[in-house]
Amino acid sequence: MKAMTLLFLANQLTTTTIAQVQYQQKNDFTLTINGTSTMHDWEMKTSKIACNATFTFYEDGELGGLTLLNFTMPAESLKSERTGLDAVAYRALKTKQYPTITFNLISAAVSKQGTVISCTGNLTVAGVTQSISIVGAAQVNADKSITIKGTKQIDMRDFEIDPPTFLFGQFTTGENVTITFNLTFRH
Repeated sequence: MKAMTLLFLANQLTTTTIAQVQYQQKNDFTLTINGTSTMHDWEMKTSKIACNATFTFYEDGELGGLTLLNFTMPAESLKSERTGLDAVAYRALKTKQYPTITFNLISAAVSKQGTVISCTGNLTVAGVTQSISIVGAAQVNADKSITIKGTKQIDMRDFEIDPPTFLFGQFTTGENVTITFNLTFRH
């Protein structure tokens, strides 16, 4: 009996309480895609996304983990300053056939200080799903919301997207795009 009591007490002393809290992204989001072409660099933005996450916290309120993260974004919510560019991008993304872009978390690790989150998940673009890794800077704000910022370079060919061309093939876009995200989760 003494051994059981000692084991229980030792377990309680070495175990840190972790709380899981569900969050949603609520209108505090920007996603920008930057690319190049033989004519000029281009940019598309969106702020329309449905995103859910579950974070874990240590007793002291420090961010401890990320156990759930998924998002869905209407592909045609991406907009540039040129409607012609938008039309070319939507054709390349096959938005009529695949109207959404999604990400579903597979695993995540949070740095000891709770300031960096490294995620692996399945990104689906134009009907093709690829496992990708994303790293973001995390900050727990005074109001207990969580802001995550980061960038990720993606090769369009990984998603079976041929870099778009325009003006009868006279101009082509580069294969790589850079995605920049800034989102705030609230519970």
